[in-house]
Amino acid sequence: MGSLITVLLLGLVLGIKHSIEPDHIIAVSTMVSNQKKLWRSTLTGIFWGIGHTSTLFIVGMVLVLLKGELPEVWAMSLEFLVGIMLVYLGYKNVISVKRAYQHSHRHDKSSLIKVTVIGFIHGLAGSAAMVILTLSTVESVWECALYILVFGVGTITGMLIFTTILGIPFVYSKTSVKLNRGLMQAAGTVSFLFGLYYMYNLGVTEGLFELWVK
Repeated sequence: MGSLITVLLLGLVLGIKHSIEPDHIIAVSTMVSNQKKLWRSTLTGIFWGIGHTSTLFIVGMVLVLLKGELPEVWAMSLEFLVGIMLVYLGYKNVISVKRAYQHSHRHDKSSLIKVTVIGFIHGLAGSAAMVILTLSTVESVWECALYILVFGVGTITGMLIFTTILGIPFVYSKTSVKLNRGLMQAAGTVSFLFGLYYMYNLGVTEGLFELWVK
């Protein structure tokens, strides 16, 4: 039992560390940039974490129970989907700055659903690695389920902390329209460019495009 507790604590720490990976922070920053209240930024992190954990748990447990593994081409393709999402989020942020500034208060519910979907997609992309990590750490199916859930609590905790921190400059610059819009555009531009790099790295450097044509 003592060793299991140690493993679960490790899972919690790894979950917090996992939540602040660049693609996660960059994607969520495009959503946080539209928030005008700090507690909304915190909610953004919570809902991202819920979506992320849900996918990891569902896909992870299915793979564990069926004793299967995700083919490399599928795992990398899901990662590639993250790149597409980053480009889309960045593009939308840049072109809709004025509209978002004027009407963001009308889209609170839809924005949280969108954040959950972003977390869900990130969870899909990380499910294969999660299964490998879990199987190398625990011995039984119930321990596997518990580990993924604790890991998920870590990601939710880490993301809510960092989205709150990320939200500070956007929330406190809301009285300066020019500065606020500039920060929003900067968040969108970073997401767009990082998404392009992310896809190039996967497709060319890591050979995904070659796997697609085989």
